[in-house]
Amino acid sequence: MTFTELFKIILTFDKDRSREAAREIRKLLYSSRESGEYKDITSIIENAPAEYIKIAEDWRRENFVVAISVMYFLHNRENRPDFLFPWLFQLLQHENGNIRHSAVRMVKHELGPLTYHIRFPGERISRSELSPEQADRILFGLHTNLNNLAAGSWKPPYKKFRYIDDLPSGTYKSVQLILSLLDDYCSDVME
Repeated sequence: MTFTELFKIILTFDKDRSREAAREIRKLLYSSRESGEYKDITSIIENAPAEYIKIAEDWRRENFVVAISVMYFLHNRENRPDFLFPWLFQLLQHENGNIRHSAVRMVKHELGPLTYHIRFPGERISRSELSPEQADRILFGLHTNLNNLAAGSWKPPYKKFRYIDDLPSGTYKSVQLILSLLDDYCSDVME
């Protein structure tokens, strides 16, 4: 079975078969050897926001986002790692915890490469990477948007929680998980 076939099942079959296909993505990803299949992955990821909009059932949306998050790291957009951020910010606000968790995973995936120049000054990952100035612009926008999202989703009862892990599941907690990793990666600059 190919990635394209599995996504067709996710988007068209019944709830149980859709869920099963979403879980099959991981197995296929790690057993895949053909480069042609990786081209399919790139196309699927790039078209994910447009496909997501077309999905009517909540359970199907969950299966779709979970499957995308499994293979997201193969997106092939190193020159523009923020290409899905608008969609990911939308997912961070979803009431479904599995969808929010998948969005957190995808955003966290981008933090390593975006902060590499901060954590390892003077070293380059590759010739095709972003310049430090480009990465800083993306990080600034990400930090600003995450803080705005946190402010908009904050509730007074959250004051009583000392640790992020203790917060109730929701947008605020998801955003804080990303911000804490971002702060860890950028701590030398922020001090």
